[in-house]
Amino acid sequence: MSDTAKRSVPFNVMLGLAAFVVVIAGMRAAQVMIVPFLLAVFIAVISAPPFLWLQRKRVPTLVALLIVVACMVIIGLGMGALVGSSVDGFSQALPSYQERLKGEIMSLVGWLHSLGFDVSERAFLDYLDPGSAMRLASSMLKGLGGVLTNAFLIILTVIFILLEVSTFADKLRSAQGSPETSLRHFYTIMDNVKRYMGIKTLTSALTGLLVAASLGVVGVDFAVLWGFFAFLLNFIPNIGSFIAAVPAVLIALLQLGTGSALVVAAIYLVVNIAIGSLFEPRLMGSRLGLSPLVVFISLVFWGWVLGPVGMFLSVPLTIAVQIVLESSDDSRWLAILLGPGGVSGPGEPE
Repeated sequence: MSDTAKRSVPFNVMLGLAAFVVVIAGMRAAQVMIVPFLLAVFIAVISAPPFLWLQRKRVPTLVALLIVVACMVIIGLGMGALVGSSVDGFSQALPSYQERLKGEIMSLVGWLHSLGFDVSERAFLDYLDPGSAMRLASSMLKGLGGVLTNAFLIILTVIFILLEVSTFADKLRSAQGSPETSLRHFYTIMDNVKRYMGIKTLTSALTGLLVAASLGVVGVDFAVLWGFFAFLLNFIPNIGSFIAAVPAVLIALLQLGTGSALVVAAIYLVVNIAIGSLFEPRLMGSRLGLSPLVVFISLVFWGWVLGPVGMFLSVPLTIAVQIVLESSDDSRWLAILLGPGGVSGPGEPE
């Protein structure tokens, strides 16, 4: 290797890092625009299979598009109507729950004092504030509502993406002389993201239904809301299910007592073990192609860059990045590092 080539290696590394920082800073600054677009892209990925299926059945394109969009709107309105009243009721009841929780904490501090422990009430509230979990639940629901205020823009973007789906391959063939490699990587990204989002949506819906039904039987307030919360947070890998359980357990503790709170905690534990550890891995198989550490780091990274929506979409975004890295000889080593091990590429069986 020549001296010039040796000197260019660290320069290229620094240049790449600088470009990465600039791109990430730009994404954070343009979060308001990027988040609705990313949601539209992933909704379109989920909606594309039924749209293309209708086209293969010789349904006219506009009719197929209207059917798919109508189904999306009906599902969205149904979910909004189902949980809307519960969100309003919980927001109104939140101050009273926080006061009751503060009273329970004071009782716990008094009990610790009776045992001889010198515990400061203020320090206890500062360092161990379970009420923050309920405030987190409320803020996440409000944040989701803020994103959904762009519902018209999201649906419009989905419509245009679906209209482009059926003609994209022909356009790429016309634009490039031999687009087979580009098409292969594009279809690999789409297949992996579509598979992940489809399976995750199915398992999250099943999780939400089981949680809502079980909490309704126990008699916990806002059972439908906690089921919807479990459905949403199940998209966040590793920690989403734990976050979803905390406010429901606290509500059960304040409303029904310690025994019912333990029952609710057991319900979440059983549901998440059954679906997250047994059912979902059987459907996913080994096609996800990401190591657990990378999944967790991607959760933190995309959450920091794009907010709560970035946490929901962290795994699909990282899968897309991994496949793009795998498409180049110079960056394939990074794709291998993102994987769970072995030498197979993303989306390929090991």
